[in-house]
Amino acid sequence: MNPYVFIVGCPRSGTTLLRHILMAHPQITITPESHWIPVWFEERKGLTPDGMVTSQLIGLLLEHPRFARLRIGREELAGLMADGHPLSYSAFVTGILDLYGKRKHKLLVGTKTPQYVRRMPTLHSLWPRARFVHLIRDGRDVCLSFANWSKTPQTRLACLPTWKDDPVSTSALWWESNVRLGRESGKSLGPELYYEVRYESLVAHPREECEALSAFLGLPYDDAMLRFDETQTKRKERRPITPGLRDWRTQMSGDDVERFEAMAGDLLDELGCPRAFPRLRPGRLEDASRIRARVEGGVEPEASQ
Repeated sequence: MNPYVFIVGCPRSGTTLLRHILMAHPQITITPESHWIPVWFEERKGLTPDGMVTSQLIGLLLEHPRFARLRIGREELAGLMADGHPLSYSAFVTGILDLYGKRKHKLLVGTKTPQYVRRMPTLHSLWPRARFVHLIRDGRDVCLSFANWSKTPQTRLACLPTWKDDPVSTSALWWESNVRLGRESGKSLGPELYYEVRYESLVAHPREECEALSAFLGLPYDDAMLRFDETQTKRKERRPITPGLRDWRTQMSGDDVERFEAMAGDLLDELGCPRAFPRLRPGRLEDASRIRARVEGGVEPEASQ
């Protein structure tokens, strides 16, 4: 049943690369980012209180700019409701993904939206057999990517109250929050439905990682996964799997690295990512504590003298 798999992770962790790798497999395709799937269910947008689809939902979808990327029209959406019987939201979305798979000539369909790492329980409640692949990247490289990404000012990260004052520490807290939420949700799902991929290992050992990922998905490994760039038409998506596109060791200042590690060093340790600063200055830890309190809505600790 579709959705077959959700690709999730902190934004800027390489989920687009993983999407292209999986799309190259002959048996599965992955939709572009959607954003609306769990949110609209939680808000009952276009739905009855008990989660059944109304005709209003079709209009809302057709107005949504990201839905347009699926190239599914009004008649096809109406056809999913043609028999007149009440239709659950999960069955309706499954029908949409089936239509997308048919367009791509593939039976299995997944979706890639990094932010879904924060809504895995909702998605699991809707599709109890759907798999989740959580891509995790060293947060210091994620921080670098946020700093150089033109879309960062429009993200939820940039809306946090500490972003303008300390973007590095704020990025560290945002990365930590996303990764921890995904891992905590994954524990409840178990190894049959939840799988972690480390970005650094994916780009350093692509064949081994793709073989392991294929096994988790219950698919035969196919070499086409490593040659996804040969079938891409957009220039920016033609780059093959390439290590070292971001390297905090050479591209991040020592002060920024210390700020990041003061905020999210414990998670770096848990993930086995070596720290550059085994001993942090007390002032850096106090700064991290104040920023965490502001973002999480607590009382801001007093500044040290």
